[in-house]
Amino acid sequence: MDVKQRIEQLRSAIREHNYRYYVMDDPIISDAEYDALMRELTALEEAHPELITPDSPTQRVGSEPSPGFAPVVHGEPLLSLANVFSFEELDAFRERVEKQVGRAVSFVCELKIDGLSVSLDYESGVFVRGATRGDGHTGEDVTANLRTVRSLPLRLNEPVTINVRGEVFINRKDFLAFNEERQRAGESPFANPRNAAAGSLRQLDPRMTAKRPLDVFLFAVESRLHSQVKTQAEALEYLRGLGLRVNPHFRLCTSFDQVFEYIRTWEEKRSSLPYEIDGIVIKVNEFELQHALGTTARSPRWAVAYKFPAQQVITRVLNIAVQVGRTGALTPLAELEPVTVAGSTVSRATLHNEDIVRSRDIRIGDYVVLQKAGDVIPEIVRSLEERRDGSEVVFKMPEHCPSCGERVVREPGEAVVRCINNQCPAQRLERLVHFASKGALDIEGLGPAIVGQLLEKGLVRTPADFYRLKKEDLLSLERFGEKSADNLLAAIEESRNQPMARVLYGLGIRFVGEEAAREVAQAVGSFQNLMKLGKEELLAIPTVGEKIAQSILNFFSLPENTALVQELLDLGLAKTQGEQAAEQVLAGLTFVVTGRLEGFTRSGIEEFLRSLGANVSSSVSRRTDYLVAGPGGGSKLQKAEELGVPVLSEQELLDFLAERGVARDQA
Repeated sequence: MDVKQRIEQLRSAIREHNYRYYVMDDPIISDAEYDALMRELTALEEAHPELITPDSPTQRVGSEPSPGFAPVVHGEPLLSLANVFSFEELDAFRERVEKQVGRAVSFVCELKIDGLSVSLDYESGVFVRGATRGDGHTGEDVTANLRTVRSLPLRLNEPVTINVRGEVFINRKDFLAFNEERQRAGESPFANPRNAAAGSLRQLDPRMTAKRPLDVFLFAVESRLHSQVKTQAEALEYLRGLGLRVNPHFRLCTSFDQVFEYIRTWEEKRSSLPYEIDGIVIKVNEFELQHALGTTARSPRWAVAYKFPAQQVITRVLNIAVQVGRTGALTPLAELEPVTVAGSTVSRATLHNEDIVRSRDIRIGDYVVLQKAGDVIPEIVRSLEERRDGSEVVFKMPEHCPSCGERVVREPGEAVVRCINNQCPAQRLERLVHFASKGALDIEGLGPAIVGQLLEKGLVRTPADFYRLKKEDLLSLERFGEKSADNLLAAIEESRNQPMARVLYGLGIRFVGEEAAREVAQAVGSFQNLMKLGKEELLAIPTVGEKIAQSILNFFSLPENTALVQELLDLGLAKTQGEQAAEQVLAGLTFVVTGRLEGFTRSGIEEFLRSLGANVSSSVSRRTDYLVAGPGGGSKLQKAEELGVPVLSEQELLDFLAERGVARDQA
C-alpha cells in the first residue's frame, strides 16, 4: 500500500470514529487507539504536505453538528488541543514556545476533564445561550439542556456580557449508578463518563437531561476580555468571582520542572478525584504571548494536552461465558485470570456483544490487554495475537439459549442476540430479582440467592407468587429461621403500598426505566388506563419515544403479561398512581434522605418527594438542596453539615411541605 492509499484509509477510519464518538456517542475503539490513528495520519501528512486536503480530519476539530439541534456559529473557533504523550514531547513544546517568543515563559496547568466542551453566552449577567463544540466553528444549541445543570449559574455575580468555555461531565459515582439504571431498563450501558455526559446533554427533551447528573467546570474567557484580564491564572480567578464553577486544582508554574511535578502528582492522585480526567492541559499563561504564538487550523500553538496512558495490564481469557438478562439479551462475558488494575482485582469483563468479540478477535485462551474504561469498567482493549500458540478457541455466539435451549434471534439493526422465550428460566430469575430490587418494589431481603431458592423449590414463578408465600415456605429454605422469615414476609407485605410507578418499573418492560415509569404512571393514573392506550396516546406522554411506546405495546399484547398485571392488582398492588403529584411544588429541588424515620419508610418518603417534583439522590453534594435526616444520619449528615446543606428533621419536612400547600394527610 502506498502513502496516499494509507492516508485515505486513515482518513476514512477517523471520520467514521469521529461520527460514532461525537454524533452517535457510541465509540467502538478506545481513546488510545484513536490517538494512534490520528498520530499516524498527522505524521504522514507532515512528511507529505502536498497530500493535505482541507477536509482531512487533521484540519478539523470534531464532527458535524447533529441535525436534531439548531446550529450555533461560534464567535471564536473552539479549537482542539494537540496531544503529547511523553515528557520529551512536552519539553519540545516548551522549546518551540520559548524560541518563538524569545524568552522563558510561565505556564498554567489544569486538569483535563473528560467531558463535552461547551460555549456559554451571558448577557448583562444572565445566561442566554449554550452550545456544544461541534466541528469547532458550528455547534449545537443546547441552551435548554444546559439550564438544567445545577452547578451552572443562570445569573452571574456581575451584570457582564461575556462568552465563556467549559466542560460538562458526570462524576464516577453518578456514572456507575446511571449505567446500572440503564441496564435494569434493558438499555446498553455507556462506555465511559464522557459518552454518558454527551448523551445526556444532547437529549432532545430537556426534562430527560434534568434527570441526568451533569456537572460543569469553566476554564476560558473570550479574547475580547484579554485586555481586562492579562493571564490565564487571572481569568480563572475572574470566572470564579463571577460565580462560575472553576476546577480548584489549577497551578501557575514559573518553571517547567513545576509542570513535570504537577503532572506526576495528578497521575498518581487521579483515582482520588470524584470525576474522570484523562490528562493535563498546559497553557502559556500570558494572553499577549498566546496572541503572538497564534494557532493552526486545528490547534492553538500556545497550549497542549498531556495525555495520561490508561493503566493497562495483561491477563488471560480462561473462558467466554454467555449471560442471559431479564430482557433475553445474550451477553458474552470474559472470565479472566484475576489481575489487579486501577486499584481493584478484576476476574470478569463484559464483551458487550458478538460484534465486539469479532472486531477485536478475542478468543478463549488469548492473552489480552485489559484496562478500565474511564478507570471504572473493566474493558478488554485487544488480544495479543503474537502470544498465540494454536490452542486458542474462536468464540461463537450460541444459536440456542444456554438457559432454555430455544433458538435465539438477532433483529435487523441490533447488535444484541436475544432469547425471545418469555418462559426462559434465566429471564424468569432476572425478572423476579428485578421486581424485588431497590428501584422497583424494594423488598428488603429478597435478593438473587433467595429468589433462586424459591424458584428451585417451585414456590414462585411470577412476581404475584411472592405475595402468596407462607412462613412455612420460607422456613424450608437454607439458613432461614423464624425471625428472618417474619422479616421477609413483613417486607413483602409493605411492598403492597408501593405506587404504580414502581410496579410498572418492576415489570421489567424493555426501555422503561425508573424515570419513564414515573412519567407514564403520573400521566395515566392506573394500569387499567395504561392497557387501553394506543401508540399515539403513549407518544403524547413526556419522555415516551418510539422505542418505549412500542415496547409497552408489545408487553401488554401478550396475554400472560396482562394476566400478571391483573393478578397483582387483585392482590392489592398499584391500584392507582394517585393524585398526589398534581402540583409539582418541589420541582427543581434535590433531596437526600438518611437515618430512621418514624412516620415513613425510606422508600416511601423518597417516592412521595419525587411525586411532588423533587429530585431524590442517594448521596450528599453541593447540588443537594435539603437533607432529610432521622436518628442515625451518619456520614450523610456529617457531609451535609460540612457543605452547609440545610438539614430537615421529619417534623421540619412536614412543616416545610405545609408551607407549600401539601397537607399532612397527603404525606
